[in-house]
This record gives sequence, C-alpha cells and structure tokens, in this order.
Amino acid sequence: MGSPLGDFVRAKRDSVQPQSLGMPDWGRRRAPGLRRSDLAARAGVSVEYLTRLEQGRDRNPSIAVVNALADALALDPPERDHLRYLSKITGGECTAHTRSAPPRREVRPSVLRTLGLLEPGIAVVTNRLGDVLARTGGFEAVTRGTGLLDADTPHLDAGMPNLTRYVFTDPRARAFFADWDEVADERAFELWHGPSAASFEWFTAELAPTAGPEFTGRLNRHVVPRREPWRLRHPSGCELELIRETLELPEDAQQLVVFLPADEATARAVDRLGGRSPGRLRAV
Repeated sequence: MGSPLGDFVRAKRDSVQPQSLGMPDWGRRRAPGLRRSDLAARAGVSVEYLTRLEQGRDRNPSIAVVNALADALALDPPERDHLRYLSKITGGECTAHTRSAPPRREVRPSVLRTLGLLEPGIAVVTNRLGDVLARTGGFEAVTRGTGLLDADTPHLDAGMPNLTRYVFTDPRARAFFADWDEVADERAFELWHGPSAASFEWFTAELAPTAGPEFTGRLNRHVVPRREPWRLRHPSGCELELIRETLELPEDAQQLVVFLPADEATARAVDRLGGRSPGRLRAV
C-alpha cells in the first residue's frame, strides 16, 4: 500500500524530463521521467530507501531527506510546501484515521457581517472540502442557472452546495468552467489540506464512488494548482474572467474568497447578471 508522500514523489519523478535538470538523455526508457536511480543519486539517498518511500513502506523521512528530494526534483515553492505537508501527515493521523467525521460548517457572525459588507460584490465563504457555507448575492448572480446552487442536484449534502461535488459529478460544470481540467485538479488538491484528517477521509470516501477515476486519479497525482483566474461560460451567454483573492480563516479552517472582474467586459456582464446599472463593479 502506498502513501500520499510516496505517491507525490513518484508522480513528480515521472513528470520530470532529465534534460530539464541538465542530465543527459539516455534514450528510450520503459517509463517516463527520471529513473529511480537518477533521483536517488541527486538526493543522496539509496535506491532501496527511495523505493521504500515511494511504495509507502517508509513513512517518516527526515527533514533533510525531504529537502534533498525537493532539491533533486527542482520543486517550486508551492510544491515544496506540499511535499513538507505530506511528509507530516503520511506517518500520522491522515493515513491511520478511518472513522467518518463530517466537517464543521458554521460560519462565525463576524465573518457573515464581513461578507455582507462586500455586497454587491462576488464573494463566498467555503472550506477546502468545497462546501459553500455562505455567499453574497453577487456570487448567486454569476452562478445562477449553472446548477451549483440548485436545490435538487446531487452535489448538495444536507442542503449545502459543494463545489467539489459539483465539479466532478454535474455535467454542467464542464460547460461552466472553461478550464475545467485545471479547476478539477485544484479541487482535488485542496482536499489534502482539508479541515481535518477525519473530514478528508469522510469526504473522499463519500465522493469517490460517484466521481470515479476522474476524481481518484487527480487526488493521487497531487497536481499543485497555479491559482489562475476563473474563466466562466455563463448559461446566459456571458463569458467572465474573475480574479480570486483568498483570505484564510485558520481558526475555522475556512476561506473567504472574493472574485474581482479581470476586465471591463466581465465587469459589465457581472452588472447585468446582478440586475445593476453598469459601473458598480470595476475591473482590476
């Protein structure tokens, strides 16, 4: 049985081309990317140890080994952060926890008041599982007719919309998100940093049977997202590009996400969708 850390190291090793690291191209190889022996040599560990790590038989690498692997794979800062995070959880509670535990979904009154101050802007309070915990009227306007907030769709749990379920189980999501693959990678990645190990296990177990390999494959690849703007194709015919700014609420394991029009055409479209006269929301 593998481990999150081993899966990530193996996936990155398979994706790295030797030439990008200044290594010679040895010609045709049985698998893409770096050989295990190449990575072991660059990181200063034995092939046997790297094999155990990738296969999940060694779950407690030292900080020095983690840093050496990051250097050897030429990881960028977000990837390094994710590698360090996986090294912490692989030998701990996330892999050992099996009891179901839905996440906390209450939003503090002060956060709700803050959200109200952002009207008529586009903003939402969510957690890393994708639960839409609270939203502005502006968010409702740009998602109206897409299925995300519909009361009769399968991605609602206990009456609460969930963005991750929507992305992976509602066919309308592929039409709504112009960059659906990138959004799907991001939603899968966010689950690793969910409210708790217990809620991660609960949610992934609930979602996997309906979402299938599109979900489980992305979850195990650990693709670190680039946090690009959302490009949306609204059912009304509008095309929107929204820049995202995220305020972390660590006390609650939640995020307040504000969406800003990236251009004047989007700003005008958002005004129309919200039933406002042009000029209320400006592009940034």
